[in-house]
Amino acid sequence: MTDAAPPHPTFAQALRVWTKVGLLSFGGPAGQIALMHRILVEEKRWVSEARFLHALNFCMLLPGPEAQQLAVYVGWLLHRTVGGIVAGVLFVLPGAAVVLALSVLYAGYHDVPLVQAAFVGIKAAVLAVVIEAVLRIGRRVLKNRVMVTLAALAFAAVFLFQAPFPLVVLAAAAIGFAGARFDPATFAIVAKGSTDAVRDDYGPHTRPNLPRTIMVVGVCCVLWFAPIVALAVLDTPGAYLAESIFFSKMAVVTFGGAYAVLAYVAQQAVDVFAWLTPGEMVDGLGLAETTPGPLILVLQFVGFLGAYRDPGTLSPLAGGIAGAVLTTWVTFVPCFLWILAGAPYVEALRGRVALSAALSAITAAVVGVVLNLAVWFGLHVLFGTVGETHALGMRILLPDAATLDPIAAGIAIGAAFAILRYHAPMLPTLAVCAALGLATGAVL
Repeated sequence: MTDAAPPHPTFAQALRVWTKVGLLSFGGPAGQIALMHRILVEEKRWVSEARFLHALNFCMLLPGPEAQQLAVYVGWLLHRTVGGIVAGVLFVLPGAAVVLALSVLYAGYHDVPLVQAAFVGIKAAVLAVVIEAVLRIGRRVLKNRVMVTLAALAFAAVFLFQAPFPLVVLAAAAIGFAGARFDPATFAIVAKGSTDAVRDDYGPHTRPNLPRTIMVVGVCCVLWFAPIVALAVLDTPGAYLAESIFFSKMAVVTFGGAYAVLAYVAQQAVDVFAWLTPGEMVDGLGLAETTPGPLILVLQFVGFLGAYRDPGTLSPLAGGIAGAVLTTWVTFVPCFLWILAGAPYVEALRGRVALSAALSAITAAVVGVVLNLAVWFGLHVLFGTVGETHALGMRILLPDAATLDPIAAGIAIGAAFAILRYHAPMLPTLAVCAALGLATGAVL
């Protein structure tokens, strides 16, 4: 790649590319980021390597799905606000449509024995995927004892003491900022955006502008909160108001993506709101894994089932669809707010060591949180009964060894071997595991 500025695309060219990205964005954030890098940096050369990595680093500091926000960021760089909106919507829309369709099928047919058998295989594969996520993130950031300690403390805080995920993130960020002052070499593990990205001048919209920021914040907040206020004022029966408030909170605290926040969502959606069961939560992630778009679309599945079972005056199907749409809306509108309002100021903060250190600390804490998710998944996938005991303020999960599912265990081991040893693609692995679960269910 040369140092010459890449040719600036037309809006029509960008529209075709964002449509392609939305349809092909399988494989979770790692696969989605790799796809955008190949198309935007290597093939089209619309953004430089340095600018792409700079945008990615700062998107990882934000709550919400980093891959989708990266699309919004690059779309905004290329074609201002409209470009960011189009890129972000097209990144989500195909996956959201597929997840909604699968949610409808799941609600109507998941009690069918063969469908349950297929999901045994999918759950086992998802467990392997989550384990791989722990290892992938860990290799990236756990470079010294301080980072390992942060990950261990985050795991203990969530798994043993049920600490709220937002508190874990804030504590990690504070430690990172302090560490940057006293020992920057230890904390600045995740590389900060390269300063040579400034040579890519995309226009005046990339510079901070307070009146524009106020306008963007105002419009986005109206779009975000209008449905919530309407539901509250109309005193709408059903799960809708609770879902809109809960998932709006999730939009603010989902640092680390779907894997990191899922344990917290499950804790609330399963134990507090009773919208679904732990097994159904795993099923939802399996559905999100097999579709394009960000994995955080698993929240749409949760919103569908919650409203399907508490639809108020609507039919269960209509209620479920309304809950899914509402959940998707309050989950992703904030993503546009963070980028469209904050990106110009993020651009002005390039090269700050403190931000790089905070990102490193947050990512280390995310490793511990994702490890908690792996353990939580493993217990509920492999065992039919998981109890708990309490001691010294800690909650300890205790599986019943007699309820171990040998089929799920065997498929999980095979999936882990395929993914970790041979780097098997995620979608074919999930398909094979679903087929194995279906075959064993048919035989047994």
